[in-house]
Amino acid sequence: EVQLVESGGGLVQPGGSLRLSCTTSGFTFDDFVMSWVRQAPGKGLEWVSGISWNGESTYYGESMRGRFTISRDSAKNTLYLQMNSLKSEDTAVYYCAKGNFKNISTQFYEKDYNYWGQGTQVTVSS
Repeated sequence: EVQLVESGGGLVQPGGSLRLSCTTSGFTFDDFVMSWVRQAPGKGLEWVSGISWNGESTYYGESMRGRFTISRDSAKNTLYLQMNSLKSEDTAVYYCAKGNFKNISTQFYEKDYNYWGQGTQVTVSS
């Protein structure tokens, strides 16, 4: 059974940092693209960041570049998202998602991600 479990969300002040983790099981972690996707209240899904199967290629949404860093640890089957300089507009539920392919592209299609975690809430507020 494939499982994706996010953790690390919480309440943080503007300018602060958080590190999200996504612990996975039930599939060969090294064989697939992994992504972080978020959904703010009342809005649709937004692709935050993606990473190729071997970690060599990454993608970041325009508003995240320079502030967020995605990484993966194959020994721990875990995906990470380091978020710095957080802004109120980063408030959202953050989901970890498993792609059904190896190499990252510049386009996000929800149908290309076949497993999702339950999400972790990130709230940026003073």
